[in-house]
Amino acid sequence: MPLIHGTLPTMTPFQRHPATLASVTLAVLTLTGVALWSSQSNAQDDKKPASKPALTVSTVQPQATRLPIKLAANGNITAWQEASVGAEANGLRLTEVRVNVGDRVKKGDVLATFAADTLRAEAAQGKASLMEAEANAAEAAGNAERARSLQATGALSASQINQYLTAEQTAKARVEAARALYQAQQVRLNQTSVLAPDDGVISARAATVGAVVGAGTELFRMIRKGRLEWRAEVTSAELGRITAGTTAMVTAASGARLEGRVRMVAPTVDPQTRNALVYVDVTPLPGNAGAAKAGMFARGEFDLGATPALTVPQAAVVVRDGFSYVYRVNPDNRVSQVKVQTGRLAGDRVEVTDGLTADVKLVASGGGFLNDGDLVRVVAK
Repeated sequence: MPLIHGTLPTMTPFQRHPATLASVTLAVLTLTGVALWSSQSNAQDDKKPASKPALTVSTVQPQATRLPIKLAANGNITAWQEASVGAEANGLRLTEVRVNVGDRVKKGDVLATFAADTLRAEAAQGKASLMEAEANAAEAAGNAERARSLQATGALSASQINQYLTAEQTAKARVEAARALYQAQQVRLNQTSVLAPDDGVISARAATVGAVVGAGTELFRMIRKGRLEWRAEVTSAELGRITAGTTAMVTAASGARLEGRVRMVAPTVDPQTRNALVYVDVTPLPGNAGAAKAGMFARGEFDLGATPALTVPQAAVVVRDGFSYVYRVNPDNRVSQVKVQTGRLAGDRVEVTDGLTADVKLVASGGGFLNDGDLVRVVAK
């Protein structure tokens, strides 16, 4: 066969390898699809709405202040001093009782009287005996004076003169004895009136009209000056923080409010309870007079001064699972849950002892509806 001379047409690589062409085409289509899908996805993301705030809140900052230190204690309200008023005369009959429990009396007021007829008669007899003794003494004094004037003349013997002088001394002694007896009878007569030994309030009465009582029998008990005191029980560990003059605020079981001041601290501690008594003089606040009674249980707080403290509103503190938290507002208006330690209360504010600084902004209220990382809208108060 004859050879045909000439040039053969050039073939491309894709023409020489059809499979390669198919692979490249598939890759291009895949990349194009991915690009289109990514573009659509980005477009959808752009159409998503912005995050909505979980809550509209106002903010507060911690406040540095001074908070009082209080020491709480329990105890009883008792009489400052309770006087016992009894009968001094013996075997006399009560004829009148002039006071009752709760009455206020002044020093020297008559509380009760005894029958005094017998004592008046004895006093009258004593007075007569005194007058007789004084008359005899005057006569003896005159005889002794004459004897002295005759002593130099020798008209009377020395023995007779001594007798007159002795009679004078004896008469004087009888006058003194009669006077002492009369005074004792006067004292007994005065004892028929039972007198108040001091200003105060009658707290108990045992006197009954018609009763015949012996000397020393208690007829009345009286709260001297009407003064009450609070006997607070304080542990030995806290006792050193209280001194005479420390102020206190006391609330009786009746709700009565009293202000007090420490008069003294007991010198000993009960070995069983390890508590000591603190004696506090109390005065009812206006509108509480008479509402506190001796024998009532009372709670109180001693004022031990004040110390610096960092406080936040109580509404800003959220308690969860037994722990206290606040919500800090960050610059991006998202909140962070911060665990804190709380301390003393002062009105509507609470002390934060740990976990917080004074330069942060906190959610003022409503933290119970928030979670860590929530977005909030902040508005001015």
